Amino acid sequence: MAEEDGDLVQRVVEGDTQAYGTLVDRYQQFVYATAYYYAGRHGAAEDIAQDAFLAAYRSLPRLKDPARFGPWLREVTCRTAANWLRRNGKRLQHETPLPHRRHVHIEDAREGPEKQFERAERMEQVRRAIESLPEQYRLPVVLRYLQDLSYAEIAQYLGVGRDEVRGMLQRAGRQLRQLLVEADDAERGGSQWHRARK
Repeated sequence: MAEEDGDLVQRVVEGDTQAYGTLVDRYQQFVYATAYYYAGRHGAAEDIAQDAFLAAYRSLPRLKDPARFGPWLREVTCRTAANWLRRNGKRLQHETPLPHRRHVHIEDAREGPEKQFERAERMEQVRRAIESLPEQYRLPVVLRYLQDLSYAEIAQYLGVGRDEVRGMLQRAGRQLRQLLVEADDAERGGSQWHRARK
């Protein structure tokens, strides 16, 4: 049976570094997704995540409610990301945003260059649509659909109820569908205009 966050935090405060390794394993997807949500770049997200875990480790003795480690870690990660972006934001403008993919499916490898290009363009449309969502919806969408986390996991990390997560994702889903339809319409309109000009 998995040990509760509060018990692990207590062990870390008492000097058990392996317990912190367990917490890192448990929350690394959440922290990476939060960092990616802010930075939009894989390399930057990894740097921010590493800094966030280090900052959390140093601040752990000041955590008043160890059972709420997940929401507290999210706050630490958000602050760390904001500070990192203040220091490195200009450099990010010159980097290409490459999505972090944990799995490469065999079907992807068999696709020709044209299909791969279409898939990359669609992923870019989705990324832009996610970025244009209201702020309260963006992180739950990244956690659910880019990191494949469950409603219960997201609820624990955000410090909200599972039903609230479900509601946020439903509203975000409706907005995303609308944004993607609008992007498709704009693209079709642009290509028709292009053909008419030829």
